[in-house]
Amino acid sequence: MVEHVHDSGDPSGARPWERPEDALARAVEVLRTPRPAILPRLSEILADLVPHTAIAQLSGVCTYSPTNVFGAADLAGGITSLELARLAEAVEPGHPWQGEAVLAGRLRPAVAVASAPAGSNGALLVLVRESAGPLPAQPLAVLQQLWELVTTHSHHRATDAAPVHAAASRASAGARARAIAELSGAHASALTAILAPLRSAALDDATARRSATELAVDALLGLRAGADLDRELSEEPAATAFARLADELRPLLRHSPVRLDLLPPAAGDRSVPADTAHTARAAVRSTVLTMLEQDNLTRLHVSWQFVADTVRAVVRDDGPGLLAADALAVHRTTDRIAALAGHLTVDAVPGWGTTVTVDLPLTVSAAPAATDPLEGLQPRELEVLDQLAQGRRNREIALTLHISESTVKFHVANILAKLGVTSRGEAAALAHRAGMPASTALYAAS
Repeated sequence: MVEHVHDSGDPSGARPWERPEDALARAVEVLRTPRPAILPRLSEILADLVPHTAIAQLSGVCTYSPTNVFGAADLAGGITSLELARLAEAVEPGHPWQGEAVLAGRLRPAVAVASAPAGSNGALLVLVRESAGPLPAQPLAVLQQLWELVTTHSHHRATDAAPVHAAASRASAGARARAIAELSGAHASALTAILAPLRSAALDDATARRSATELAVDALLGLRAGADLDRELSEEPAATAFARLADELRPLLRHSPVRLDLLPPAAGDRSVPADTAHTARAAVRSTVLTMLEQDNLTRLHVSWQFVADTVRAVVRDDGPGLLAADALAVHRTTDRIAALAGHLTVDAVPGWGTTVTVDLPLTVSAAPAATDPLEGLQPRELEVLDQLAQGRRNREIALTLHISESTVKFHVANILAKLGVTSRGEAAALAHRAGMPASTALYAAS
């Protein structure tokens, strides 16, 4: 349980949220808190307004880390972004919600507020309560307005971010999009596998239902195990990666007359980067799904092989040979392959079948020299540099960023060394050329 004790500092004994000046002071406390510590600070400040055991947020402002949770370890560690997203569908921005929601795997009493600053995707705040009794309207209204203030402030900070921060956010959004695409492909495979016995004329109703149920359970277990494995591994042995693909494909044809031939890679002990393995499996899976929609199909052949520093995935059928290259666009297969500098070829010969070949590089080509001189700086160093570029002295920077002067000096020394400059003025000029919003008139600090 998260427990906090507050002293309002008022000898009259007024509760800390009853007076407007006290409520505003608490709001200022939150806005002054560095972004990574905002949620714990919110939990502390809201403890006597809405007693809770955990607090969570789902934010459309930050693509780098949209989900954040704080509170009792056994509870906070189990709250997922999917649970928050489902709850967000029931919460209307500006209208506090209270009731029971599935959080950390089971129904729990909770309060939720949503905000949608203009130009943002909105944000949700959830407090997991100790009891299910209804809260009065006043604390809910205060919670809503505080969250509106926090999210609007965060949105402005995000939209005014330095170019290097925006680039990092876009890269993270791309990574999340690829992960979502991978899960979507897995869901499509699971649904297709479940439909196969239900559609089969060779199975009676009871057998079809039993087979579909078994496939659904296997799919759920597989998705959970796959998610755990994806978080833990950055590389996979090629044999393991292909075996996972085989396990995904077999249910698709379990009750189909189409025969599936699998040829694993010869270099089974060779490792494949996780992104490459994911993309190869997704490409093969979507290709098989597309080919199964053809008529007069009796055989599919799937193989992986290594060609120099490339893994080549080949899917071949004996269908009518009329499959168009853009038939795979519905699964975004070409987009995923292009993201890894790969190549896809569709060779369809009428009357002889179709062969789809996917080549994915195993190594990343040497990146061009960085054009952003600030690329090597850490987030805190970028914040210090931004303050420095605005002509602020160490003491002012320390007060603004809520750190000590000695820490500021430490960061400034690191900044000068990393940028290869000898003075604060040179660092400020470099920051300005890189796009930081400092005025060229403020380079006097040295």
